[in-house]
Amino acid sequence: MKLQDIPKLKHTNSNNFFLLCGPCAIESEDMALRIAEKVVSITNKLEIPYVFKGSFKKANRSRIDSFTGIGDENALKILKKVSDTFDVPTVTDIHEISDAVLAAQYVDVLQIPAFLVRQTDLVVAAAKTGKVVNLKKGQFMSPEAMKYAVQKVKDSGSDKAWITDRGTMFGYQDMIVDFRGIPTMRQYAPTVLDVTHSLQQPNQTAGVTGGRPDMIETIARAGIVNHVDGLFIETHFDPANAKSDGANMLHLDNLERLLTNLVAIRKTINRL
Repeated sequence: MKLQDIPKLKHTNSNNFFLLCGPCAIESEDMALRIAEKVVSITNKLEIPYVFKGSFKKANRSRIDSFTGIGDENALKILKKVSDTFDVPTVTDIHEISDAVLAAQYVDVLQIPAFLVRQTDLVVAAAKTGKVVNLKKGQFMSPEAMKYAVQKVKDSGSDKAWITDRGTMFGYQDMIVDFRGIPTMRQYAPTVLDVTHSLQQPNQTAGVTGGRPDMIETIARAGIVNHVDGLFIETHFDPANAKSDGANMLHLDNLERLLTNLVAIRKTINRL
């Protein structure tokens, strides 16, 4: 897959990493537009290829009373409005075969969640839409196993896929990033590091996932040093009151400083 396969993607010749960034879930139109406007401004300034990220629904909640969304088509229309307003591509995750055709009408990239990446019918359905497919590595899978997920996309008639590492389960309540897996997965497809989900602390007794946002820059820096093609960072202007994954999201006010530092590291790495 080439970055040029993603519609509306800017700065593809900047030799920078590309960025998937936005809220965990679409909570409202105002919220999505507010976050997108800020991130677009920063990424244009730093010449970072940018894809707006937002889940149109959250199907994998720990508790039945957890927030799952504002309605599928309502949220998808907001993603389309973000794309039209700021002329940027968008990505959202799908959970069922029927989601693939529905979401493909509104977004540019379909994301397969980590828990579902071995679901052949779901991966095939995403690939057959002709959209770019983001395959998130299962927390339970080896880097080497991801070549088969990529091959499913290819066998479905598409070569537009990348892999996203979102950490590996370490015991019941923690995640680790094994940076040895990055060069392995880059043999199969462009590879993204999901910084914020890698810092989740799942399976908390309250049924609400915890996280370590204080480690975001540490993990992101290590990813850039180890030649990831892209970064995935969830952000919010009020993480403490976000309706999903607030415990591991980056505060929007901290994004520009982080990305400025990461671009500087990338420039140094490019010279080596």
